[in-house]
Amino acid sequence: MTTEKKIEIQGIEPVILFGPFDAYLKTIRNAYQDVQITARGSTIHLKGNDEEVAVLEKIFREMIFLADKNGEILENDIKALINLALSPAPGIKPAAPGDEDIIVASADYAVRAKTNGQRRMVAEARNNDILFAIGPAGTGKTYTAVAIAVAAWKAKQVKRIVLARPAVEAGESLGFLPGDLAQKIDPYLRPLYDALQDMLTAEKLKLLTERRIIEIVPLAYMRGRTLNNSFIILDEAQNASGKQMKMCLTRLGINSKAIITGDVTQIDLPTTMESGLPSAEKILKNIKGISFVYLDKSDVVRHKLVRDIINAYEIHESK
Repeated sequence: MTTEKKIEIQGIEPVILFGPFDAYLKTIRNAYQDVQITARGSTIHLKGNDEEVAVLEKIFREMIFLADKNGEILENDIKALINLALSPAPGIKPAAPGDEDIIVASADYAVRAKTNGQRRMVAEARNNDILFAIGPAGTGKTYTAVAIAVAAWKAKQVKRIVLARPAVEAGESLGFLPGDLAQKIDPYLRPLYDALQDMLTAEKLKLLTERRIIEIVPLAYMRGRTLNNSFIILDEAQNASGKQMKMCLTRLGINSKAIITGDVTQIDLPTTMESGLPSAEKILKNIKGISFVYLDKSDVVRHKLVRDIINAYEIHESK
């Protein structure tokens, strides 16, 4: 079935979008020869079969996003977008109608809210700009938070995702570990990469990190930034000091959201340093737009023994 689509270009010079002498436009036309692509002034007209027009609309909107964010588009960006669109494993797609537990899904993998605690996270993140998700290991706090952020980015509610973690074991200096900076911080940030790799193809994740649409950074590197149109996740927040917690929360800019995850029973800070997570609970609990969700051992989704281990430690500590 033939369909037509019109895309308006707002605030972007056509030469940035279409390339010098329309080189980028020609590349796209060569890849989709069955679709009529016409560019007049600040309007792009598409005419062709439903499926290809829908794909081209996504490509052009991604190009507009890149041009708006970076002030330029590179030839490699165009090739990467076309390759991703033609790939048999497309990126994230919206949750299937009628399946309320799906947070975000790829062609062969769906991230679902599996427990009541995770469902509360999804609901509260939808209705509040800042969410604290507090609970023991294995409850899926980080995984659910990353899925919520990816879904928000895919729905174009935010333009980028920033994920941060304290690196307390190395005192944020990371100096004694071998390798360059990226190699030093990798062990601390690896759980965030692992979650993303389940939700995005390797090629898509590489493209998004190279374009800094997805950033994964140590908490100390957040200082001095203002993050507009962003989804911020602070993971392992129990290992952030009070000053670091305040610093992270005040990075929030216009049209941004944040999820703070942590486990108050696993604080690795020196005994002389107070964790910023329990103090944030006391200070921020009555502020509208900030929500707290508490997960417990009933939300554990790891190995069945994890719940028993948590229970055994609770009994021991209570004595």
